[in-house]
Amino acid sequence: MTTQPTQSFSLFAARATPARPARPENRFGLDYRLAAELLPRTPTPIVDIHTHLNGPGALEIYRRVAGHFGVVKALTMVRLSEAETVKKSLGDFVHFIAFPDFRNPDRVRAFTEGFLEDIQAFHDRFDSRMIKLWNAPRVYEMFPGAEGRGLVAFDGEWRVRQVALAQSLGMGVMVHVADPDTWFAAKYADRNIYPTKREQYVGLERLMDQFSDVPFLGAHMGGYSEDLGFLDGLLTRHQNFHIDTSATKWVVRELSKHPTSRVVEFFDKWQDRICFGSDIVTTDEHLVRKDAGPAPAPAAPAPGFNAGKPAVVRHPMADLAESEETAFDLYASRYLALRMMFETDYDGESPIADPDLRMVDPSITDPLAAPTLRGLGLGKDRLAMLYRGAGVNLLAKMGLRI
Repeated sequence: MTTQPTQSFSLFAARATPARPARPENRFGLDYRLAAELLPRTPTPIVDIHTHLNGPGALEIYRRVAGHFGVVKALTMVRLSEAETVKKSLGDFVHFIAFPDFRNPDRVRAFTEGFLEDIQAFHDRFDSRMIKLWNAPRVYEMFPGAEGRGLVAFDGEWRVRQVALAQSLGMGVMVHVADPDTWFAAKYADRNIYPTKREQYVGLERLMDQFSDVPFLGAHMGGYSEDLGFLDGLLTRHQNFHIDTSATKWVVRELSKHPTSRVVEFFDKWQDRICFGSDIVTTDEHLVRKDAGPAPAPAAPAPGFNAGKPAVVRHPMADLAESEETAFDLYASRYLALRMMFETDYDGESPIADPDLRMVDPSITDPLAAPTLRGLGLGKDRLAMLYRGAGVNLLAKMGLRI
């Protein structure tokens, strides 16, 4: 767990005093406030187009983190029932992406008629300008079998109805289409349950062709930071398709594997269609010590596809932090890693542990193991487009001017 400083950015200079213990979100015991000061000055304020912000206490911490790292606007996904609380805490800093209620015990309704109702409500109450279609392979666990697949296929009846409603309201569409290659190798290997990664894109391409005048945003580098050639093809075939840089651990790991010149070439070629996003998740469960008591019991399952698979009540990322300090470091680590990659010539280990490494290589036993983070050193013009220009231009197509 060592790294080497570079001329433009040194992790060693940001060591916290007194020393902090190594944790997954802060492997080197850094003072992330100092690390933010050591970064180059951004040519423009940052718009984060992909977050999941929730919890009044956690939101206060996140807002401080955003201030340190130059983030002035965020688009976020929350349940409709929680949106008012988030808006009260963050005001004009935040804009909402209409999102299904994953914690609804009746998941079938949440992903079908319920989502149509939520889209309309997000638009009418909060002037939302984007919806989110979540089609990670885990959806086939939630809705097993052929009938279940029909509920969530990108080109199936319900997704088409949801995009048609978004189109009628002048909204764009964010899509989560695929997960990391490491997950397809380890978690999604059973072809009786999960499609291949490439098969995930077939319905999406049909959907984008059907709604060619609707702006689409592919979360997490379009789901394929491992294959820039494939992304080249998607962006070429679909002029309405854009991507964001969210899912920090995944994007840092995979983009750093490519030759730096290839990644810079890709960002140059598609600079007006690559938006900055972090995928930061905040929740007040990050402020609770994990030895403080048992987690909430899950809700009772609804009939039908939900049998045996109740909705999650406890936040799935609750264990990532357990105090104000660790929550601050968790949120800050994502902005630090992304800005190190885009702005500097740093070449060393990431400050964030990555459990995917152990998933595909059993010989790795260190729970704090991390991949290489290789800085791209993008120029000021490219950074201005990445941090603000591309996102602002995309949102303007949806009638949102920020």
